[in-house]
Amino acid sequence: MRHYSEEDILDGIFDGDKDVLRYVYDEYYPTIQVLIFRNSGKDEDAEDIFQDTLMIIYQKVRKNDLKLECSFKTYFYSISRNLWLQKLEKNKISGSPYTDIENFIELSDEFMYEIFDEENEKIKLLQKHFLNLSEGCRKVLRLFLTKMPLKEIQEIMGFKTLKYTKTRKFLCKENLKKRIFNDPRYKKYLSDE
Repeated sequence: MRHYSEEDILDGIFDGDKDVLRYVYDEYYPTIQVLIFRNSGKDEDAEDIFQDTLMIIYQKVRKNDLKLECSFKTYFYSISRNLWLQKLEKNKISGSPYTDIENFIELSDEFMYEIFDEENEKIKLLQKHFLNLSEGCRKVLRLFLTKMPLKEIQEIMGFKTLKYTKTRKFLCKENLKKRIFNDPRYKKYLSDE
């Protein structure tokens, strides 16, 4: 099978190139399928998340709004993971069978280490400090990263006001940034670029 560069992949997604789309499916679908299966999902869920991820990437490429700061594989996985987390959160509220969200979070963090161990040390640095945050901060930031509106985050977290939700999100984000910036490895990665 032919190997495509990240630029070829993005162009192929934009153009609807069948060979590129087949390549993306063959290369990335198994990883997304494992993510979903390990976290209460079924085959149809994996297919939906995979298609939704492709659509998000297509829309970003079309709007010229996609700036890769990591590998395409990492980017694709992150979008899929956030979409599935968002679905689990919504289903938890509505009492759906997909309620094992805490298990999802722990498994998928471990899974991220397995997949990208050699590919992106920066992700490991981020993950390390993210996992050292309080459980509440981790949950707020995960919801925020799925682009969930603050009002919904307020409801899910049980916060009394929107203002407190904004403040909590800000403080959690600042705490994470401070931890990362104070890590000696951060300066090493910064000087490598």
